[in-house]
Amino acid sequence: MLPSPTGFFHDSRGAPGGTGMAKKAVTRAAINRATRKGTPMHTTDSVAKDSISFSDLGLDEDILKAIEAKGFVAPTPIQVLAIPRLLTGDANVIARARTGTGKTAAFGLPLVQELRADKGCPRALVLVPTRELALQVTAELDSLRSGSLPRTVTVYGGASMYDQLRALKAGVEVVIGTPGRVKDHLERGSLNLSKIDYFILDEADEMLNMGFIEDIEAIFARANPDARVLLFSATMPPAILSIASSFMGEYEIVEEEAGPEEEILTEQFYWVVREDDKTEALVRLIDAAEDFYGLVFCQTKADADAVARELDERRYEAAALHGDIAQAQREKILARFRSRKTRVLVATDVAARGIDIEGLSHVVNYALPYDGPTYTHRVGRTGRAGARGIAVTFVRPEERRRLGYLRHHARGDLSEGKVPTVAEVLEARRARLARETGEAISRFFAASENDSVEESTVERTAAADEAAAGIAAARAPVAIPEEFRALARELAEGRDPIDLAAALLAVQHGETLSPERYGHIRAPRVPAEGTDRAHLRLFVGIGRRDGLTKRGIALFFRDLIGVPERLVDRIEVMDAFSLATLPREAALAALDLAKRKRNVPHIHVDAKEQGGFAPQGRPYGPRGQGGPQRPMGPGGPRAGRPQGASRGDAGGAPSRAASRAAAYKKKKD
Repeated sequence: MLPSPTGFFHDSRGAPGGTGMAKKAVTRAAINRATRKGTPMHTTDSVAKDSISFSDLGLDEDILKAIEAKGFVAPTPIQVLAIPRLLTGDANVIARARTGTGKTAAFGLPLVQELRADKGCPRALVLVPTRELALQVTAELDSLRSGSLPRTVTVYGGASMYDQLRALKAGVEVVIGTPGRVKDHLERGSLNLSKIDYFILDEADEMLNMGFIEDIEAIFARANPDARVLLFSATMPPAILSIASSFMGEYEIVEEEAGPEEEILTEQFYWVVREDDKTEALVRLIDAAEDFYGLVFCQTKADADAVARELDERRYEAAALHGDIAQAQREKILARFRSRKTRVLVATDVAARGIDIEGLSHVVNYALPYDGPTYTHRVGRTGRAGARGIAVTFVRPEERRRLGYLRHHARGDLSEGKVPTVAEVLEARRARLARETGEAISRFFAASENDSVEESTVERTAAADEAAAGIAAARAPVAIPEEFRALARELAEGRDPIDLAAALLAVQHGETLSPERYGHIRAPRVPAEGTDRAHLRLFVGIGRRDGLTKRGIALFFRDLIGVPERLVDRIEVMDAFSLATLPREAALAALDLAKRKRNVPHIHVDAKEQGGFAPQGRPYGPRGQGGPQRPMGPGGPRAGRPQGASRGDAGGAPSRAASRAAAYKKKKD
């Protein structure tokens, strides 16, 4: 039986509350009365906090074990509202939920529990706006299952159609994909949605903003009309309700009740630093902080490993967390971080999903996030529960122009800060050492007169006398053990006491207070407009209609020529094409591959952006035409010679394009 629609609340941490499922159960008649078309079902503040667990939502033991293994403690409000409705009843649901509220698990947990039987056909479709979200949803669903079922397949534009066809033919229960590629498979006959039980639209408003409305309608028209529909959307524009009216029949609307605007407790800064100086800047930030305990976000697994390894080599308590780390090891890493044995956790965005750590002092964006919501979610991990926090974003000189979107999502002032000098870092550490050492040895010495209360200011009563005696006893110095006194006399013989104390401090803390501990950070230079010859701006014939976002374009160039994602800058994604700025050598390698390989989308230099400068020659890409000629696999151009390619593209001596790309990768490594 479903919980009452008014039985939950949302606090500042996103935790649900309640007084137990029994008190929130309502009769089937009440549910039927509430489940009328378009009725909003809200959470409220009417019940006690943190009383509902995942076991109260109707999930079985296998799912509960998977939840425990992932470290989830309590369901979020949208999970409390959505999960029971998917596990029981047959109502269609519109869930108004923002990104980062646990909505993937809200539909993923019921899907994994309900679709464990192999019926020889797809049984659920999850439609998402971008390939990154498709991959994230797939990874989340796979992490929740304990056996081989349900099987998942991810389909999106820009990836190998052959691989997707083979995976669909092998059998699948849940298909996760972007509208354009799902429609392609329907038209090919490689995907049949006539028997699906669940049709889920994730981030539906974003799909509408990207112009997918016609594709969505076409997919609905070819799907099982009796399938249950669950639509997630952060906003509720008229187009969403139009889809609901056309395809959902009777439905409920569930959403968290909006709470009062919270005070912004996170101070946000950006530091302009060169790529090679980021780790040195991070070290100075850690050492200058009063008590650093924070998350450092990197874009890639390789970057997370590299940063954590360098910190470890410099004797910082750091660890990396990303998708390649086994679950058992992940749990150990998180346990050490929660207990503060590890003070710095270097993580990717995907790996950090679902982590709820209280008391973080800092969040560091080692690399700029690809979009504003990601920045908001990263920064929101500090400054919680009434405690203040600090967020610092490292910005390379050529990325200054991207600060506008950060300010738009900052929910507060985003100010430019300066990397502290070595002298400033050492002064902060010396002051901290003096204070901590003074506090540690104070128990061996009597309290000063300034710490005592003048007797004349206190009315002398029996109770006051007793209290004063207790305070005096508490302040009585602890006797220094005689063996240490003897050792001190031996060391002090013939030496000045001040010099002796200074020598002991130097032996104990000399390395940590040495300027030699820190490297040099060069002042960043911002190139004048139109004078940058170290980079090229490229046009590439893939865009939003292929399910790509800014990060998708960065991944495209990474897979094509091996350029690190963080070096793909100033990305603009249009409907049919995209623009991106790359280091010159990487850009030339990409141009050569586009010229030689028929399975690489069209690429050419945006000469207008380059101030009229462009390498000479015809437009790059197959036959000089725009748009992708053939799909490209996730690992870059497929091995072997594509149909219709020249003989120079396969076998024998490597082409000039392959040689240039290989030379670039070798130099980068």
